[in-house]
Amino acid sequence: MSISFQSLSPRPAILQVIPALNIGGAERTTIDIARAVVAAGGRAVVASSGGRLLDQLRGVGAEHIEMDVKSKNPVIMALNVERLTRLAEREKIDLIHARSRAPAWSALAAARRLGLPFVTTYHSKVHEAPRLKVFYNSVMARGDAVIANSAYTAERIARVHAPDPARVFTVPRGVDISYFDDTAVATDRIAALRKRWDIADDGRTVFLLPARISRWKGQKLAVQAAAQLLAKGVTGFRLVLVGDAQGRNAFVAEVEATIRAFELSPHVALVGHCDDMAAAYALSDAVLAPSIEAEPFGRVAVEAQAMRRPVIVSDAGGQRETVLTPEMTGGVAAATGLAVPPNDDEALAAAMTAMLDLGPEGRRAMGERGRAHAVAHYSVDAMAGATLDVYARLIARKRDKAERGGAERRG
Repeated sequence: MSISFQSLSPRPAILQVIPALNIGGAERTTIDIARAVVAAGGRAVVASSGGRLLDQLRGVGAEHIEMDVKSKNPVIMALNVERLTRLAEREKIDLIHARSRAPAWSALAAARRLGLPFVTTYHSKVHEAPRLKVFYNSVMARGDAVIANSAYTAERIARVHAPDPARVFTVPRGVDISYFDDTAVATDRIAALRKRWDIADDGRTVFLLPARISRWKGQKLAVQAAAQLLAKGVTGFRLVLVGDAQGRNAFVAEVEATIRAFELSPHVALVGHCDDMAAAYALSDAVLAPSIEAEPFGRVAVEAQAMRRPVIVSDAGGQRETVLTPEMTGGVAAATGLAVPPNDDEALAAAMTAMLDLGPEGRRAMGERGRAHAVAHYSVDAMAGATLDVYARLIARKRDKAERGGAERRG
């Protein structure tokens, strides 16, 4: 069936369900899709417990319904079936899209009650064990359409959950190419971050690691790599760790202790949450995404490339798809970044040294190639268009079925 979202009449109302609207790839994608739905003439409704990005969501013209859909309490999840059912009926919702496991169970039940198309986005790890976790996660493979955020994720969904392949769509996450563009970042925004973070513009190469503070994102690994550089007499760098701890205070303390143990305070800064990520990228010379486990997609690598910043990633998961490495392109001259084995601080230190050795011009050339790569393959427009096409196909199928049923009853 070939049909576009814009051609549907009346234009649909789409309900997205996500635990909260704090900083994260799924949350930003929720807003991106809400913006696209509104731009296409539809209604965008989001149910969540709210969060830092709530004003941004409302700013794109979406409606927000506060609901405790993040709870894993079975009683609350059961109540959420009723709440989502009433919400969908009241708002005349045409399709429900769940973006996390706990709310997906409630959203699936509500969609089935009402006969609405149900979509999931599988953006997290696809666990193979234990069996109870596999079953809990399986809700993300039960949609009428299952959107995988990378080919890596799609392959793991097929292997672990074995859904009908016709229901699985690979739609890489997109980034806002106009926002993540270093030429659009005013110098005063960069200066404000330098002042807030006490990062002097002293000629040292700045490595940025932007991610929520979590062991698997590799902050401690990066600190250990920085210690290796310092041990070899390399001092012309700063490592800036940007991200929200989200309650992981014990791990933050562990990272801080590692910084103190190696006497890295002049070289490593743990700066917390940032509301201006474009300026943070622009402040840097290179970006790290050294996750110690495979990323389902790895949004940081794409954002960094869009910002014309070379990137060092873990050679695993979705990041293998988004970064052009020397091994893929036949040499550094065509690469957009470097890849290292996961959880290998020596390899990360070597890659950081290689990035330092490139010098400003070499890094800039690599960044320019990254920008072209991100624009060509990972724009929000491409992601939103593919997602709205999935919506259109399911909604048109439901409407056609309803019209045929109506005609049969009249006949």
